[in-house]
Amino acid sequence: MAHATPAHREWRVTGMDCGSCAAKVRGAVERLPGVEDVDVALMAERLRLRLDETRTSPERIEKAVRGVGFGIAPRGARPEKPKGGFVLPEGAFPDAAESSETDSKPEEEVGLAEDGPTSWIKTSKGRLVLGTGALLAAAWASRLVLPAEIAHWAFVLATLVGIVPVAQRAVAMTRAGMPFTIEMLMTIAAGGALIIGEPEEAALVVFLFAVGELLEGVSAGKARDSIRALSKLVPKTARLEVGGKTREIPAEKLQVGQVVQVRPGDRVPCDGEVIEGTSGVDESPVTGESVPSLKELGAEVFAGSINAEALLRVRVTKAAEDNTIARIVRLVEEAESARAPTERFIDRFSRIYMPAVVGVAVLVAVVPPLAFGLAWGEWVYRALALLLIGCPCALVISVPASIASALSTGARNGLLMKGGAVIEAAARTTHVAFDKTGTLTHGKPRVTDVVALTGNEDDLMALAAGVESGASHPLGQAICAEAERRGVDAATATGGRALPGKGAEASIDGVTVSVGSPRLANERGALSDDRRTRVAALEAEGKTVVVVLRDNVPQGLIALRDEPRADAADAVAQLRILGISSVMLTGDNPRTAQAIAEGLGIEHRSELMPEDKVTAIRDLTTNARVMMIGDGINDAPALAAAHVGVAMGSGTDVALETADAAILRDRVTDVAGQIRLARATMSNIRQNIAIALGLKAVFLVTTVLGITGLWIAILADTGATVLVTMNALRLLFFRPSGRGDVMERAGPDTSKAVGERASATT
Repeated sequence: MAHATPAHREWRVTGMDCGSCAAKVRGAVERLPGVEDVDVALMAERLRLRLDETRTSPERIEKAVRGVGFGIAPRGARPEKPKGGFVLPEGAFPDAAESSETDSKPEEEVGLAEDGPTSWIKTSKGRLVLGTGALLAAAWASRLVLPAEIAHWAFVLATLVGIVPVAQRAVAMTRAGMPFTIEMLMTIAAGGALIIGEPEEAALVVFLFAVGELLEGVSAGKARDSIRALSKLVPKTARLEVGGKTREIPAEKLQVGQVVQVRPGDRVPCDGEVIEGTSGVDESPVTGESVPSLKELGAEVFAGSINAEALLRVRVTKAAEDNTIARIVRLVEEAESARAPTERFIDRFSRIYMPAVVGVAVLVAVVPPLAFGLAWGEWVYRALALLLIGCPCALVISVPASIASALSTGARNGLLMKGGAVIEAAARTTHVAFDKTGTLTHGKPRVTDVVALTGNEDDLMALAAGVESGASHPLGQAICAEAERRGVDAATATGGRALPGKGAEASIDGVTVSVGSPRLANERGALSDDRRTRVAALEAEGKTVVVVLRDNVPQGLIALRDEPRADAADAVAQLRILGISSVMLTGDNPRTAQAIAEGLGIEHRSELMPEDKVTAIRDLTTNARVMMIGDGINDAPALAAAHVGVAMGSGTDVALETADAAILRDRVTDVAGQIRLARATMSNIRQNIAIALGLKAVFLVTTVLGITGLWIAILADTGATVLVTMNALRLLFFRPSGRGDVMERAGPDTSKAVGERASATT
C-alpha cells in the first residue's frame, strides 16, 4: 500500500522539567511507524514531527506521550494537565485546587500559552511532596511512641505509597523502549533498600526525589516565564476607529489597513504607521532602547511599544500573528531547536552515561561479595546508591537551560540569536567584518559643505534642489532636504533627466543646469586646476562632491557625506578590548573609505562589489572565526558566507529572518554586547557541565567507598539539576552592555561613552 506524504504536526506538551523529560517524549514517539523528524523543545513545551497518518494517527501520538506521564494537546488547543504522579484529594490541603493550567485559555498562535503562575501546592508534584513528607513525618513520629517493629512497617508504608506512582511511570517507559530512566533507577533503589532492611532511608529517598522533581518544575517554570513575558507585551485590546467612532476589539482581530487610536500611556496594539499625531514612544519592550523615539506622520511603530506623550492614530500594517513581538517570540521558540554542538555532544554522551553507571552498579553489587567474600548487604546498598547517580538529568539540561536564558535576555535587549549553534559560534568570534553604509554609517548622506563660486549659497542650493526635485537617488534627496532645512525654495525646473552614473540636469529659466560628479564637469571642461584641487581636498575628507553647472559654467560645489553613527567608534573600541579585530568592507572609493576608517580606528577594504565582499569574508574565515554585520538585504551573500551573519535593523522582516542573528536597535555597540552575551552563555554552560559532572564524580567515589549513602546520592542527582537550572537563570540578569569590564580597560573617554550608553539601557 502506498504511504501518504508525511505532514508536519505540532503539539504542546506539559510537564517537562528537564532534558530527560524531553528525551522521554522523544523516545515515546520516534519509534512509532510513520514518524519522522521528531523535535522536542523543552522550554517552548513543543513537540513537532512529520507524520504519515496512514501508518500512525495523531491520537496514537497523544496516547504515547500521555503513557509516559505528560500532558499533550494540539497547538492552539487548551493545554492539558499532565497525568500520573501521587495525587492527594483536592481538598486535602488549603488551596490545593485544580491547577490553573487546566483553566488556561487556548494558546495563541504567536507564541507560548499565556498561563498564569501556578502555585506549587496546586500541582500534582506539590501534592506528592506534601503527601510523602506527611507520611515520612508520621513514620518518624511512630518510632517515638510505638515499638520498633511497628515503626519499621510505617517507613515501609511511606516508601511504598511514594514509590508506586514512580514505578508505574518506570514500567510505562520500559514498555516504550526506555528502560534506563530515573524512575526505573529510583524504583530499583527504593525497592532494594526495603529488601536489605533500610526502610527509613528508602522513605527519605522517595521524599527527597519528590522534592527534587518539584524544584526542577519550579526552576523550569521560572525559565519559561521570561519567554512568556515577551508575548504578554502586546495589549489584549485595541481602540479601533469605525465610522468616526472608536470601539474596543481584541488586538488579535486587527486587520491590515484598519486605523487604531493609541492614547498616552497605552501600549501600541499592532505594527503600524502613524497617520496623525506626534509623540515620543518608548520602544524598550521591543528594542531594549529606553530613550523614547519621536514618532510623527509616516513613522513606523511596533506592537508592544508604549506611547508616552500624545494621542496617535495608527494604520495597521501587519496582522497580529506577524507583528514584531510575535516574530521575536517565534524566533526565540524556534531557536531552541537549533542545538549547539556542545548540546549535541552532551546528548550523545548521556545516552552512554546512564547504562555505563548501571553496569558499574551491578559490578559493585556482585564482585566484592563473590570475589572477596564481603558482605552482600553492604555492597548491594552501595550499588543501589550508585544507581541514583546514574541519571543524567543535570547534565542534559545544562546546555538548553543556559541557551533559553540567553535567548530571553538577548530578546529583552534587542539582540536575537537563532539558537545554541549561533551562540556558540558568536562566542568564538575573532574577527568582525562591518558593511559601511547603513551599518557603521546612517545610510543617509547629508550635505556637509556648500561652496558658492558665483552668487551666494542659497542661490546655489535653489538651483541644485530644482534639478534634484523628486529625485530617488540618496544624494539628490539629501540636497533637497538641505535646501528645505535652510528654508530655500527649489527653483522651478522643467525637462529634468538623469545622467546615469554622472548626475542629473534640467532646464531652469531656459538655461540647462546640471548637478553631477566631478567627472561630468571634467568631461565638459568646466573645472580648472584650482577647483580640482578643492574637489580632491573634500574627497580626502571622505565626502562625495557634486558640481553645479549652469550652461557648463561651474556655479559651486556641494559636498555630502554619509556620517558614521555616533557609537561606531565606541563599538570598534569595545571589540578591540574583547580581543576582536574589526574590518570595514565597502564599495566606496578608497579616499572616502580611508577617511571613514581612520575616524573609527578600523581597517578597511574599498571598491568591493557584493561578490568581492563574499571573497573577502571567505579569505578571513580561512584562519579566523568571522562575524559579518550588514543591513540584511544588500549584504545577504556576505552574511551567509560568515560564520555568524548579523543583520542590523529596527525590527524589520529582513533583519529578523535573513541572518543568523539580528540587532533590533540601530546601535553598533550592540555587536560587542552580542558577543559578550554569547561568551557569558558559553561560560555558564561550562560551569553547568562542571557542576553536573563534578558532583556526580565526587559522589560516585564516595558511594563506592561507603562514605555516602542513598539519600546523599539522590541529592547528587536532583540537587545538581536544580543547581544547574538556577545557575542558568543567572543569565536572565546579565547586562550585554558590559559596563564594568569595558569601562575599566577602555580609558577615560571610552569609559564615559560606554557608561552613558549602558545607563540608557538599564
